[in-house]
Amino acid sequence: MTAKAVAQVQETTAEKPMPKRILMTADPIGGVWSYVLELARGLADYGVEIALATMGQPLSPAQRLEVAQEANVTLHESVFRLEWMEDPWEDVEQSGDRLLSLEAKLSPDLVHLNGYVHASLPWRTPCLVVAHSCMASWWQAVRGEELPAGFEPYRRLVTKGLAAADLVVTPTAAMLESIQQLYLPLPNARVIHNARSRTSFRPGKKEEFILSVGRLWDDAKNIGAVARSARELPWPVYVAGEQKHPEGGNAGIHGVNRLGFLTPEKLAPWYAAAAVYALPARYEPFGLTVLEAALSGCALVLGDIPSLRELWDGVAVFVDPDELGALQFELHALCCDRGRLASLGAKALARSNSFTAANMAAGYLAAYRQLSA
Repeated sequence: MTAKAVAQVQETTAEKPMPKRILMTADPIGGVWSYVLELARGLADYGVEIALATMGQPLSPAQRLEVAQEANVTLHESVFRLEWMEDPWEDVEQSGDRLLSLEAKLSPDLVHLNGYVHASLPWRTPCLVVAHSCMASWWQAVRGEELPAGFEPYRRLVTKGLAAADLVVTPTAAMLESIQQLYLPLPNARVIHNARSRTSFRPGKKEEFILSVGRLWDDAKNIGAVARSARELPWPVYVAGEQKHPEGGNAGIHGVNRLGFLTPEKLAPWYAAAAVYALPARYEPFGLTVLEAALSGCALVLGDIPSLRELWDGVAVFVDPDELGALQFELHALCCDRGRLASLGAKALARSNSFTAANMAAGYLAAYRQLSA
């Protein structure tokens, strides 16, 4: 962010206190990790320090290096199970005690939770919750039914956390509507779009291949549909993402060129070269990989779901996630139409300008200041 932009944001909210230190939670398993680091970089322009409490699984060496490169982030690592994992409640209670200890020790100006349940802890400072995703909305979108009775403790504790939060943020209006329908009305909520840095993802010379990126074990991403389409397509298909589920087991993805899990730095050249990015998702509250592909000038083929329509309508091809034939048809048609490919890639790149890291940082700073006031 430029000095002028920083000054403008500071001027417009000068009457409200500027937070100096934030206690933030995160896990290193999915897109929340990229989101947290992107936000940390943006907040560094305002002199905001972040005490980052991680849980869920150990950080990889690459992730520890990413944290070390952010001068305003201090890491507090743990491996407590997350609220969406199997039988997590003893760990959730222990991680809650640890978070309260960190608050007492660090005296942050506010708490930013990238989860729900811990919002009901007896915080001394204001508490913001970001609803990146949830089990109930995932189950509804992916399984087509309500969350089973066995998940009642999860539903109850998530509802309690949402009710206790001083402010709830969602990355799309579609996610906000879903949360309110499934849990409870939220009198204090706002939408702040996620973002990725334009310096990290840029278009390159496009090559004749299709790319898909995401957790291969997550049925929400529906990458298996891309793999099942591969044999019917004139271009090769490359798939990147974690194949091993954090609680054990591997996703069986065949018929494509598997790249394995790649860091953002190693993914960027693949985005830059890919002519088409395919993600026929059944559930995707925002979709950072879609934004990364758009920043790289890829033609987008996406699942026709409310959140992705909200963000990319008019600049992407949409398909029913459960219609394999429609996905194959659209991908095949794009492979044979260079003019349409170039047009869609240019449109996606232009739309990506709406989701800047500067806007995201300014949005969160305004939210923080609202809480601090």
